[in-house]
Amino acid sequence: MLKYLNKSFYRKYSPHYWPNLKLALPVVLSQAGQMVVGLADTIMVGQLGSTELAAVSFANSIFIIGLVVNIGLSIAITPLIGKAHGAANSTQCGYWLKQGLAANLIFALLQILVMYGISFVMPYMGQDEAVIQTANSYYLILVSSILPFSIFMVFKQFTEGIANTRIAMIITLAANIINLRLNYLLIFGKGGFPQLGIDGAGWATLISRIIMPLLFVAAFMYLPFFKGYKKAFIKSKVHIQEVFSIIKTGLSIGGQMVIEVFAFSMGAIMMGWISEKAIAAHQIAISIASVTYMMSTGLASAATIKVSNYLGAGEWNHLKHAAYAIIHKVIIFMVFTAILFISLRNFLPTLFVADPNVISIASKLLVVAGIFQLFDGLQVVWLGSLRGLEDVKMPTVIAFIIWIIWALPISYICAFILNLGPVGIWIGYLTGLMAGSILLQIRFKNTYQKLSKYSKHNDTNI
Repeated sequence: MLKYLNKSFYRKYSPHYWPNLKLALPVVLSQAGQMVVGLADTIMVGQLGSTELAAVSFANSIFIIGLVVNIGLSIAITPLIGKAHGAANSTQCGYWLKQGLAANLIFALLQILVMYGISFVMPYMGQDEAVIQTANSYYLILVSSILPFSIFMVFKQFTEGIANTRIAMIITLAANIINLRLNYLLIFGKGGFPQLGIDGAGWATLISRIIMPLLFVAAFMYLPFFKGYKKAFIKSKVHIQEVFSIIKTGLSIGGQMVIEVFAFSMGAIMMGWISEKAIAAHQIAISIASVTYMMSTGLASAATIKVSNYLGAGEWNHLKHAAYAIIHKVIIFMVFTAILFISLRNFLPTLFVADPNVISIASKLLVVAGIFQLFDGLQVVWLGSLRGLEDVKMPTVIAFIIWIIWALPISYICAFILNLGPVGIWIGYLTGLMAGSILLQIRFKNTYQKLSKYSKHNDTNI
């Protein structure tokens, strides 16, 4: 019986393992490349001192909230384009690209104004004065990168929707190489460039984010692969109703992402309440965990693509098996990384700083990070699958419950009432991720059953 079950299991899921991995790997490589740049930023800035490292952590914890809203808005077009691609409708793909581009440009301009205004509130967030002064100009440079980044993200999500993840990978990796080189030159003042400190890291990020959309637009205009889509894009008109529909959907996706990022940002702020060394250790642990998290987000992108493609084609069994095949992959990978984190917890922080107190705190955080890796991977893949089903509102409600109502209060209680310090904050993260992975799996199962029954019922009536 067990042998039969094993063969049955393999027959159902094996056709999806390689195609899903083929889609996910370019996304993983491009996102991992961005994380490598982030790691390089942290390592290079760490050489300047703990104040500079704390300033980068603080500025990024604020900036990332606006960035993920922008990312969420671009992700809103992926299931629309994926569904059209699954139905073999290239005209609709080009149409949704234009609507998405208009929506993101409008929103990015408004967003820059809001994020600039937030800089005036930063001095009142309970951080050391030296950290605030160092972080402010770096933050404003990052805010300037929102517009070019939003254009790049629209084209990236478009190509992912039509099941091509390689072009975005190539462009991202090329920009990352430029960013890394500029980091070295501008942070430390090498090669005749001025020594700008952490502002140099900000300028390197801005320049690379300007290059990225320029390369993507050139690829879209001149590569034969885009010929049919380009024609549809040029002929399409912007419809304000569709633009606002995308913004509405994108805000739901971005809202879910912001809630989670807000929870981690609040964690960084609470770390600042403990000590400068605690927030520096938090930045190190987050940077390390973010690298392995990229595999999960790459698999989540593959889930969105495959689920939306099969949704458009009406292939319900393939849709379900593709989603669960990706879950199998993320479990295997995250268990492996959990073992690495725990085994190397005392070594990895030494790559960033020499301060023994910071290293000690970071090593304890990596133990918790190793455990929550599995649940983090599961919840992000379930989210990707739900986006493929165009289900974005309920995941936002779930995110609010598990992070704002559940995880953050637990973080505060563990850190400041139970006196567990920095580890207590991360225990709150762990409980939130555990709850999220369970609730999102239930949501996917229920949504899939509801949509598939409705579709089959309509097909029978026809």
